[in-house]
Amino acid sequence: MENTSVLIKSEKLNLQECYNFVSDPSCGGIAVFVGTVRNATQNKSVTQLDFSTYKPMAIKEMQKIANIALDKFPIKKIAIHHAEGLLQIEDIPVIITVSSPHRKAAFDACQYAIDTLKETVPIWKKEYFEDGEVWVNAHP
Repeated sequence: MENTSVLIKSEKLNLQECYNFVSDPSCGGIAVFVGTVRNATQNKSVTQLDFSTYKPMAIKEMQKIANIALDKFPIKKIAIHHAEGLLQIEDIPVIITVSSPHRKAAFDACQYAIDTLKETVPIWKKEYFEDGEVWVNAHP
C-alpha cells in the first residue's frame, strides 16, 4: 500500500527515511515516536538488548496495525519500522511516523500504533545485564 511503510531489518533504522515517507503537502502535522534502548530497567543496569522476531508474522501484524490506523484515524501516511538483532544503549529499535492534516490524528494514530505493536506483534526482547540476561514481554 502506498500510504504505509512497514519494515523489520537488522541494519540501523533511519529516522529521516521514515519522516520523508510520511511527509506530504496536504499534511500539517507529523507525529514521531522513536524508541531508544535505555541503560536501566527496574533499577538494574542494562548493557544491551537483543530483538528476535518471527518476521513473516511480525510484518503481517505491523501491516495490519498500519491499515487499521489508516481506517480508524484521519491520517495520510504511516511508517512502522522495527530493528532486529543486538542493539546497544541509545540505539533505536522502533520508529513510527504518522502524517495527517491536523496534529491530533497524527498523535492518536502514533500512540495507537506503538501500543498495539507492543501488545500484538511477535517481537521478543532479551535484556542483558552485567549479571545475566532475561527475556521480557514475550508475547503474543
